[in-house]
Amino acid sequence: MVLLVDDQVMVAEVMRRALLDQSDLVFHYCQDCANAVEVAKQVRPTVILQDLVMPGVDGLDLVRAYRADRETSKIPIIVLSAKEEATVKSEAFRAGANDYLVKLPEPIELIARIRYHSNAYLAQQQRDEAYRALRRSQQALTEINLELQRLTQIDGLTSLSNRRYLSESFEAEWRHGSRTRLPMSVMMIDIDHFKSFNDTYGHVAGDECLKSVADVLKSSCRRASDVAARFGGEEFLLLFPGMPAADAAALANELVAKVAALDIPHAQSSIESRVTISVGVATQIPERGQPSADLIKAADDALYSAKAAGRNRACAR
Repeated sequence: MVLLVDDQVMVAEVMRRALLDQSDLVFHYCQDCANAVEVAKQVRPTVILQDLVMPGVDGLDLVRAYRADRETSKIPIIVLSAKEEATVKSEAFRAGANDYLVKLPEPIELIARIRYHSNAYLAQQQRDEAYRALRRSQQALTEINLELQRLTQIDGLTSLSNRRYLSESFEAEWRHGSRTRLPMSVMMIDIDHFKSFNDTYGHVAGDECLKSVADVLKSSCRRASDVAARFGGEEFLLLFPGMPAADAAALANELVAKVAALDIPHAQSSIESRVTISVGVATQIPERGQPSADLIKAADDALYSAKAAGRNRACAR
């Protein structure tokens, strides 16, 4: 696709005839130089033949205008000049021209230059499109991998973190806490008499109960480092790096009240006629060389204390 920008109709006719036998080259002519950039954007040529000397318009200014417009910035430009002067050539190339011909050029040379620049332009477009397609593919693959990674880190039913992610986060926060000497609080949580709930209302209702309780527990995680995880069955574990014991105890009591406030019926509970939870809380400053499992064990022991004391409550160690 060739676009000639020249004020002389005679030059356009000579150019048209020179390309007449080239069936794969489509010739366009623009005599109104003031609209040359807009015409180029409409025609989308693979090469522009641009005259340098035209009434009222500087050809080099047009070259700069093509280069300044996003839609025409990469189209090859062959400057046509009446004279072969080194200074004019230099200015043309500085303005952004790709080639320089003295008009009227021999048809063989003209066609060769047009084909060379058109082919190079089309090849570059194909490379650019291939690169864009590759980038889109890479972005899509990255998003898929991130989603797969996320799915391997969450519990499918409750959307809380799973044991695997909890274990990784716990160890990382334990090491961090041993350096910062900040306390770490853990809550072990169990839904009271959940087996009898399932036996009475069925597993579908049991799943809904688990999800409702999980939503309450997840709402307590307010910092990026906080973790709410399904520990197994009807058991959950909450991890709060940097949280002191008093704050952890207060939050545990708040969670007990919030789950009770869900008012999920539980006719077979020996505690209340609604679903309740028991919470064991443990807090300590991580020590280098000390097993992190000790803190979970302490929270588990506190949970058993809460159950022994009548359930539907929080106990701290």
